[in-house]
Amino acid sequence: MKKITLLLLCSIGLTANAQVQTLTLKDAVNYALVNKADAKKAKLDIENNNYQIEEIRSRALPQISANGSLIYNPVLQTNVLDGAMFGQPGQSIQVAFGQKWTSGAGVSLSQTLFDQSVFTGLRAAQTTREFYQLNNQLTEEQVIERVATSYYNVYVLRERLTLIDSNYANTAKVRNIVKGQFDNGLAKKIDLDRIVVKMYNIDTDREQVRNQVQLQENALKFYMGMPIETKIEIPRTQFEVSPQVLAEAPNTANRSEYLLMKKQEELLEFQKTAVEAEYYPTLSLVAGYNFLGQGPEVPLFAKPADGVYWSDYSSVGLNLKVPIFTGFGTRARVRQADVDIRRQQEDIKDTQLSLDLEYINAKTQIENNIITIKNQKENMILAENILKNTKNNYLQGLASLTDLLDAQTANIEAENNYTRAILAYKIAEITLIKTKGELKTLTN
Repeated sequence: MKKITLLLLCSIGLTANAQVQTLTLKDAVNYALVNKADAKKAKLDIENNNYQIEEIRSRALPQISANGSLIYNPVLQTNVLDGAMFGQPGQSIQVAFGQKWTSGAGVSLSQTLFDQSVFTGLRAAQTTREFYQLNNQLTEEQVIERVATSYYNVYVLRERLTLIDSNYANTAKVRNIVKGQFDNGLAKKIDLDRIVVKMYNIDTDREQVRNQVQLQENALKFYMGMPIETKIEIPRTQFEVSPQVLAEAPNTANRSEYLLMKKQEELLEFQKTAVEAEYYPTLSLVAGYNFLGQGPEVPLFAKPADGVYWSDYSSVGLNLKVPIFTGFGTRARVRQADVDIRRQQEDIKDTQLSLDLEYINAKTQIENNIITIKNQKENMILAENILKNTKNNYLQGLASLTDLLDAQTANIEAENNYTRAILAYKIAEITLIKTKGELKTLTN
């Protein structure tokens, strides 16, 4: 029984370890592009667009259909005819036309010869395909941006948790020193109580940050499309600061957002052209070949000996439709389409300004954060030295417990400020990479 239990525990342990994944930023981004629902749906839109194009093309191809009918006439319609036709002038005779049973079968064909809306749809097909490809590209960039931002947030929170753990351990050492002094009558009870209270506060902060880490990790997994129960590890080497090259502003016309809106403008132009096509005539070829069976019995499988006769007939023709007056409805729809185009053009201008602003802001944040990181790093080193000296002075009786606790608090604050400065830099870095249209480089 013990062996079975041991094997079971080992199996559970191996399963748990198998679920732990070490994620670099590249791993996280590539995983999201394969598994996140947004990325999958964008690819499905491309696939669906191919079927939409096939549907448009079908309107230019022959339309062939078969038809059949079987009709029973319980009461035949009668017409009144002049009796002279039957050698009875001056009299009216009622004559029933048709048979009790009528059956028909045939095939019909229709081929569009000229329809401006069909031709417009065919020309718009390529633009529509490019639109969905750009939409897929933009969706992937949005997925990358969300994953990268969340990834760095998880890293910073984990760093804060590490700092809190280290601070708790150092405070515990101070508590042991103060307790030893108190036991030997060299420290007051209030000093020991202050240390204990500080440890409780640190432990409370640690639990809060641990909860924040879990929530942010869950958010990262959601943005990646990864099962929430999966355990992840993030290498520390992924959080190094590498200053970006701040060159001239990138060309907005290369951004996916801008290109997508320009494609939308093209599609709106085609939409307007499709409405204007209602002014043009349409011409189509129609043809049909049919069989007609009539008789007092069900015509199916019956013969002339049963009073049932079959005959065939066919037709070929042209259908021409020339619009003359539509109550100004077409003109109104054309003008509405034109307004949609002008509205889109205004959105494009606004988007271009927004993208330029995004770059300028990202560039400014990068420059400011580089200075902030340098200052906070120097401040952190200084705070560490002050804490170290204050601790030595406290042990030698040259500094008070208050000085030591204040130095610890200042050191923790300096370390947190440094990690927050790095996070602000990395987020600004993502935005800058985005403004250059280079988010896909994070997948390499």
